[in-house]
Amino acid sequence: MKALIKLSGLLLIFFSACNTFRQESYSLTEKIDSLFATVPDYSGVLLIADKGKPIYHKGFGYLNFETKVPLDTTSLFELASVSKQFTAMVLMMLQEEGKIQYDDLIEKYLPGLPYPGITIRHLLNHTSGLPDYQQIMDEHWDKSKVASNEDIIAYLIQYHPEKLAEPGEKYEYSNTGYVLLASIAEKTSGKDFVEFCDERIFKPLNMMSTAIRSLSEKAAISNFALGHMYVKEKQRYIRADSFPSSNYTIWLGNRKGPGRVSSIASDLLKWDRALYTESLVKKETLSQAFAPAKLNNDSISNYGFGWDIQLSPELGHVVRHSGSNPGYKTHIIRYIDIDKTVIMFSNNDHEKFEVLLNTIEGWLPESKTP
Repeated sequence: MKALIKLSGLLLIFFSACNTFRQESYSLTEKIDSLFATVPDYSGVLLIADKGKPIYHKGFGYLNFETKVPLDTTSLFELASVSKQFTAMVLMMLQEEGKIQYDDLIEKYLPGLPYPGITIRHLLNHTSGLPDYQQIMDEHWDKSKVASNEDIIAYLIQYHPEKLAEPGEKYEYSNTGYVLLASIAEKTSGKDFVEFCDERIFKPLNMMSTAIRSLSEKAAISNFALGHMYVKEKQRYIRADSFPSSNYTIWLGNRKGPGRVSSIASDLLKWDRALYTESLVKKETLSQAFAPAKLNNDSISNYGFGWDIQLSPELGHVVRHSGSNPGYKTHIIRYIDIDKTVIMFSNNDHEKFEVLLNTIEGWLPESKTP
């Protein structure tokens, strides 16, 4: 009897070990495929690269939930606030060229703004204390018109909303700051911001599907993934642009700096690869983008120039950024020390976006290529 019990125990351990081995031997592709199978209504694209080589790149869902046209890995998405890293790069280029200095006061370039003591560096790392321009525009702007940076600046001057903090006092995410950065870039470069990004970043990196597009330009692209939101009353996904009065991407459609870049995942991988080189700016310049900011009280804020910064015991130096527009969620993560990249898009603002992303991140340290 004792021998039989001992044998049963050994068999249990053996089969348990076999099961564990099978789970651990699953490729990353199998794991992720199984994960997305649990959320069949997810719509978007996921790209994972190891040292620049895609090891997972798939699309899910639809360009348009009404027509059921499927999307694929070449579909274009709104990047939303992931766009801020391109704005920051423009300012880094201008700094290298001697056209700006990070500690210049913004009134040097944008006179009339009623917020003294703010520098370009404060704008880049979200420590300016500026109020939210979108709130003022929402209250006062005629939404039958499309607002530009000049309109936003004029309304900040006219209505003078109260600042949120003193410059350098604390981190406070600010779309307003990145609007001002784009306007400063135009004034100091003598170039339209859209043209500058195209000529100095997108074309040199062969990011041929990436641009800052107008509403009409996006509408003309057949494989543009339209943003959708789930409407409980109708039990289905509805196009986000079906609600124009509440869709700021329409009536703020000419703003530059905080968003509006649209792209494909493989283009963002080209961007990722360029950031390991000096093809755009020197490494010394770029290092500031990935370094934390120091506040007035000498404490640290973990936001650089267009990037959130974190240090992971397993993954080392990690820089990342998320984005959100009506109907869209986006994220790019660069694991600099181990040279892995995760790019994830959704065009149905899926409620499990963060859960999926966090799960995938947890698999990266021991991930196996397909």
